[in-house]
Amino acid sequence: MILALLCAAIPFASDSLRLPPVPREFRGVWVATVGNIDWPSRAGLPVEQQQDELLAILDRAQAVHLNAVILQVRPAGDAFYESQIEPWSEWLTGKQGRAPSPKWDPLAFAVTEAHARGIELHAWFNPFRAKISGPVSELSPLHIARRYPSLAKRYGKLLWMDPGDERVRQHVLRVVLDVVKRYDVDGVHIDDYFYPYPEHERGELVQFADDESYSRYRHAGGSLPRDDWRRENVDKLVKALYDGIHELKPWVKFGISPFGIYRPGFPAGTEGMDTYAELFADARKWLNEGWADYFSPQLYWPLGLQAQNFRALLEWWGGENKFNRHIWPGLGTYKVGTRDWPAIEVVSQIMATRADKTATGDVHYSMHPLLVNQGGIVDQLTTRVYDGPALVPESPWLPGETPRAPRIRFVQDGTDRVQACFGDTTLANPRWWVLYVKRDTAWTARVLPGAVRRMALGALGPRDSVALSAVDRTGRQGGVTVATSAPRC
Repeated sequence: MILALLCAAIPFASDSLRLPPVPREFRGVWVATVGNIDWPSRAGLPVEQQQDELLAILDRAQAVHLNAVILQVRPAGDAFYESQIEPWSEWLTGKQGRAPSPKWDPLAFAVTEAHARGIELHAWFNPFRAKISGPVSELSPLHIARRYPSLAKRYGKLLWMDPGDERVRQHVLRVVLDVVKRYDVDGVHIDDYFYPYPEHERGELVQFADDESYSRYRHAGGSLPRDDWRRENVDKLVKALYDGIHELKPWVKFGISPFGIYRPGFPAGTEGMDTYAELFADARKWLNEGWADYFSPQLYWPLGLQAQNFRALLEWWGGENKFNRHIWPGLGTYKVGTRDWPAIEVVSQIMATRADKTATGDVHYSMHPLLVNQGGIVDQLTTRVYDGPALVPESPWLPGETPRAPRIRFVQDGTDRVQACFGDTTLANPRWWVLYVKRDTAWTARVLPGAVRRMALGALGPRDSVALSAVDRTGRQGGVTVATSAPRC
């Protein structure tokens, strides 16, 4: 019966089939490893427990209908992956430079398992931090501060790589491009730490110790005042990362999550830290120049504040978006359950983002509240705003070809149950499938991981149909094919 009613396996225009639109929204979450904030729960856990915890994070992300995990892989000149450039992280094994035993590669594992769940995996790097305060293990001989002590400056209780030294910037670039080259990551992400956040001692600002590198710059003929020179140093790294990543793999997105306020007074009435003057981060310039594929300004304030107005700040960032890059604001989900921050606050911010003219998604900081359903946040998200999967928004400026209509067949057993079989050997694995099923007269759409090759559909009636479309890693959705019958998958 079904064989007689389904069309031949030829491409169709989606409008001719009256297929429903597939939701497009970036739904990301930061997974912080520094200090074991999100993962692993403590340093030195058995490998099996580390893996189980990481799988639990990915399973929860899938259950909440998130589609991207931003995993911190370099918290402080160290690595949560196998590297010949920097040492294993102490927050993984308990001692910097000590490899996990039995040996495994958390980043490779995370990429594979995320993609199997239809989730993008972005590798998150802290560019210049070399060591944090608190109880930490001895630096490994492979660490940059041990190999080249002059490149890491003490600042307060921190060690910080000097952004004004060309050798530091080249080291950071080498570290990031090594990961892009060797791992199938979907994105590279850097956070808001450029020059260090200001430290004070006895009420006086502690100056960052870059006299030597600034002196070299001036002796070589440089004329910029020190503050402008510092901003230029950060600019050089941002531009080099954007160019270098896309030269290696044009489809890998580069994202930045600056502090949510560019400068006080931008927009009018905004108060807060001046990151342009204090972190030497000219995030507006990077956005104006299109030096990243997405920006996630950290808007960790409630909707009702005037001095840090969520909607006004989001609109300001969007107004600076001259190259129409993605704007995916960071949400302070970690505050849920604290005073004046119920779970509905995050839901309301997601709704405000959806109402904005330029923003197309959000990123939650961080994963722990979602794992434990802190303050009922998971319940609120899944019932109010994330009631089904969504595709990551398309990045049309990234090169790529729209996928052709894929092959899809179905097999029917003797009880009228149907199994759909996807793809063929001539079609490269897509990042996602969109599976359409028509029951009677109504089509529904379902987003599936690209690794899926078959799907049980239950029984199909005489007026039912099945169709399939492929989506590549830049978010381009291809043509639609209606299923035909086959004796086997």
